[in-house]
Amino acid sequence: MACVVLTNVISLAQPHVLRLAVDDLYRGVTSAKLGRYALVLLGIAVLAGVFKFFMRHFVIGISRHLENDLRNDLFAHLQTLPLEYYQRTRTGEIMSRATNDLSAVRMMLGPGIMYLVNTVTVAAVSIGCMVAISPRLTFYSLLPLPLVSLTVWFFGDRIHRRFEAIQAQFAEISARVQENLSGVRLVRAFTAETRETETFRTMNQEYLERSQRLIRVWGVFYPTLGFLSGLAALLALYLGGREVVAGHISLGQYVAFTVYLAMLNWPVVALGWVINLFQRGMASYRRLVDILETAPSIESPADPHLPVRVNGEIEFRHLTFTYPGAHRPSLRDVSLRVPAGRTVALVGRTGAGKTTLLALVPRLFDPPPGTVFVDGIDVRLWDLEALRSRIALVPQETFLFSATVAENIAYGVERAAREAIEQAARSAHLDGDVSAFPAGYDTMVGERGITLSGGQRQRAAIARALLRDAPILMLDDCLSSVDTQTEEAILMGLRTEMRRRTALMVSHRVSTVREADLIVVLEDGAIVERGTHDALIALGGRYAVLDRQQQLEEELEAS
Repeated sequence: MACVVLTNVISLAQPHVLRLAVDDLYRGVTSAKLGRYALVLLGIAVLAGVFKFFMRHFVIGISRHLENDLRNDLFAHLQTLPLEYYQRTRTGEIMSRATNDLSAVRMMLGPGIMYLVNTVTVAAVSIGCMVAISPRLTFYSLLPLPLVSLTVWFFGDRIHRRFEAIQAQFAEISARVQENLSGVRLVRAFTAETRETETFRTMNQEYLERSQRLIRVWGVFYPTLGFLSGLAALLALYLGGREVVAGHISLGQYVAFTVYLAMLNWPVVALGWVINLFQRGMASYRRLVDILETAPSIESPADPHLPVRVNGEIEFRHLTFTYPGAHRPSLRDVSLRVPAGRTVALVGRTGAGKTTLLALVPRLFDPPPGTVFVDGIDVRLWDLEALRSRIALVPQETFLFSATVAENIAYGVERAAREAIEQAARSAHLDGDVSAFPAGYDTMVGERGITLSGGQRQRAAIARALLRDAPILMLDDCLSSVDTQTEEAILMGLRTEMRRRTALMVSHRVSTVREADLIVVLEDGAIVERGTHDALIALGGRYAVLDRQQQLEEELEAS
């Protein structure tokens, strides 16, 4: 800020030197004296240039640091938000706020503040010097300024509202593009390229029209400011000339006055640009604050439980759970104990509540108090990081990053040894497929693992969970994309791994769960059957019916 002020104060000394030079020319001056005036003007230009360099270096540099800090804060905050936030907010809209809006905030905090101080400094010093020359002439020359303020006030609100509409539409476009690129296989499969292109063209046309509405406002705003500045110059020329003729001010004072007035033209025009930056910046900042002020609904308690050792016992006590915004519970009065080191399988129809039950253990969604326990401690009393670090989860929807096969398997494990990665891949029956890849474990997979088959992605996710070596292992229907033979090979490797872990397994296949210590059948969010495979078959209930149906399907496929 000191550099901003010094730059302008030094530059504003130039009209005073011109005033002295013109008055000396009028009275008669030597070449040597003119040379000294020229050297002084050169010195002013150089000194002002030096301070202008540091002004831009510091202010613009600081704005970049602010942008960096704000982006880090935003990303860190996004990591703390619960799953339901991402279920109701589109990824493309978040990306728009993290890029376009952050840039607008940076422009407000950097160039916006710099030129605002610049404008105020130039205006204050220039008007002060003009008043010193002729208060009467200054009064008449600045008469258009109130009109400038009214113009700025009138157009500022309209600029703000139009820019907010532009940003909102840009978020819509970003979300649409993100969804199309993520779902490119579906778009191709349904030959929807033309329809999607037309939809995007319509949205892009709306973005263009909103931008043009803003441009039309600017098209009137800037010429209006220019006209008011020209009106001030006209008054100065007419009235100032009369003052010189009348002998009230010297010709040098008149020249200095007009230069000061001309120097005011840039602040008046810059004021419009600064207002634009602040209107855009504040609109964008409010959109960022919407995210930053969204409080994480799932956090560690004030005095969290930090275990030294975790055995892995899991217990559900009369658990009834309803998703936020839902009208009926997904789980109803579920009571189940999973002793440490045992394997419990959950089976049931789609929508029975199996995945929901798994999601409540690591608090991906918050269960009611006193309903879900790990090692006898309510999960809501655990330190969140400590709880989740003791759980290895293979979700129903497998996600792989745009990285190598080894990096995807080692995700979540710092400095994992290559031998451990390969052992986890062998246990997940993935090593055979990896050996056929062009670069083995260093083969890059596409975005979301698109270059791998569904079964390969699931096995990579299983290997990732096994490598974590957590005391609790949760498998959410993670063998649905592999054939029966591959499934049996994977299960052989998993049985060895699960003997030393507490395992919760969700599956639709009886063949997957028959070796579990306990099989629990869920229907409509409630437990309707429980027991070993043989006991449930003998019971002749829903599990037995499911077993007969799958045996019949296998016989039909074999024939």
